[in-house]
This record gives sequence, structure tokens and C-alpha cells, in this order.
Amino acid sequence: MSFGRFADAWWFLLLIAVAGLVVGYVLLQRRRRRNTMRFTNLALLEKVAPKRARKSRHVPIAFLLAALTLFTIALAGPTAEARVPRNRATVMLVIDVSLSMESTDVKPNRLEAAQAAAKSFASGLTPGINLGLISFAGTATVLVSPTTSRQGVVKAIDTLRLAQSTATGEAIFSALQSIESFSQVVGGQEGPPPARIVLMSDGKQTIPTDNQDDPRGMFTAARAAADVKIPVSTISFGTSDGTVDIDGRRTPVPVDDDSLEQVAKLSGGEFYKAATADELRKVYDTLGEQIGYEIKDADASRPWLILGTIAAITAAGSALFIGQRLP
Repeated sequence: MSFGRFADAWWFLLLIAVAGLVVGYVLLQRRRRRNTMRFTNLALLEKVAPKRARKSRHVPIAFLLAALTLFTIALAGPTAEARVPRNRATVMLVIDVSLSMESTDVKPNRLEAAQAAAKSFASGLTPGINLGLISFAGTATVLVSPTTSRQGVVKAIDTLRLAQSTATGEAIFSALQSIESFSQVVGGQEGPPPARIVLMSDGKQTIPTDNQDDPRGMFTAARAAADVKIPVSTISFGTSDGTVDIDGRRTPVPVDDDSLEQVAKLSGGEFYKAATADELRKVYDTLGEQIGYEIKDADASRPWLILGTIAAITAAGSALFIGQRLP
């Protein structure tokens, strides 16, 4: 560990005192040896106090000095990176329910696979996350405003129904509005909680028609998200071989990776691709880990305290065993 990883590194000044004790002990031993050599019958001393015994008497003080050093390190407040649950954050889960989600290229179909993975994601989020739900097709609908209650979100996911068209931009704008409204209520002195949008879709935006840079388009919405520092993590779900029956005609509904990747890039989020139900579940698991936890410097003094206590007890025990007195 470097000194930068200690909360109160100035406690290391106590090591000067520990070093002083070492020097004092060495000087005391030398003085005692000189006195012994001056006033003692050496032949008798060699018989009564063998070398092994003379060396063993240093064991208690060695453990005592080790204990003092370990306790000093603990007082200095050592820290280590730890994964801790977030105690405040807002996430809007945005799910595409356009007709293309009926495609069976993902079994049993895209929508049912998405519902199962989304429910697992919602249930697994850490308790401090406020989770909201938006579904979108031709329009966007806020089904659940941000809340720490997962039951309402899970029930709402089960009610998702297919509809025509895909208004991806409107979905992002709706998510931003929900986050803003919620942040105004819970902001407090700490300011609004960090927020993120998780957008899952399988096809191209159709409203506005083929114009992602339209004022209400997906790219414009992604830039708006970047302006308020709310990243949009996008999940491109499905395959290039997907088809659905629309008005009796077999219609190709290939997944649109490029547009969703661009949305993530413009907003500062991450792009994920899932071509199967299992891959989608893994993506949601990854997002759950990223969103629900953060890396912080946590207190790491406990091991040093334990080692110091063991060393102190050993010092006392060895002193009583070897010299019949405490050091």
C-alpha cells in the first residue's frame, strides 16, 4: 500500500516512538551485557544462562514491537477498493413493444424473452436504486415512475402488449422527463441522484420516419441525454433474420445495431448486443452489476487490528512463559 491509500497517514509518526523503543532496548541490552561482563563470574554465567536462553528472552519484546507497528498501521486508516451497493440512483428501463417484437427468431418470441430478462433485472437491482418503466411503440408510455418498490415494475412488465411503429426518440425524451420530475422531488441538499436510461429495442426508428436527427428523433434525444449527463445504455435485441406476419405478409424485421450503438455513443452510455434470450439475460446481469454497485475506498483496518491483537497476546504469553513476567 502507498501512503495515498491511508486516510490518516500522519499516525505513522508513532513509528518514530516504536523505533525509539527499539533503539532504547538495544542500548539497554548492551549496557546490561557490559555490567554482566564487569561484575559476574563468566564461567558460572555460561553454565547458568546458556545462549539459547539468552536469545529467547528477546521474543516477547519482538512481538510487542510488532503489535505496536500493526496498531499504528491500523490507526493510519488503511483503505482498499470495495464494491458497495449504491444508496441512491435512478434508472429508467425503456422497452420496445413494436410489432417486430413478435418475431420468433428468439424463442419463444422477442417480447416474451425480453419480459423474462427485464423482470430478472428489476428483481435483482440493489434496494437503493429507484427504478422506472417505459414502454414504447408509436408513442411512449410511462408505466411506472421511479420507485424502490420492485413489485409494481415486475407486474407492469407482464402487461406489455405489442403496438405499431417505433418512436425511439420519444421514448428517450419521456425517460428524461421522468428522471427530471423525480429528481426535483428527491434532490435535497445532495442534489439529484445519478441517473441512467436502459433502452432495449430490436428495430429501426419509424417515427419520425427514417430521420434519427429529427428534433424528436433518437439521435437528438441521445444528445439531449448527454447534455444533462444521463447516459443511455442500449441493448440491440434480436437477429438479422427476424420476420413477422403483418396484414398477412411475411415482413423482415432485422435488428438495428448501428442506430442503437450510435445512441449509446452520443449519450455516453454503453452498447450491448443480444441475439438470444440467454445473451439478453447476461447483458441485464452486467448492467445490474454496473448500476447497482460502485467502487469506493473502504476501511481496511480490521486485518491490521486482528494481527496486532494476536501479536500483543503472543507477546504477553511468551513473556510469562519465558521470563515469568510481562514485557
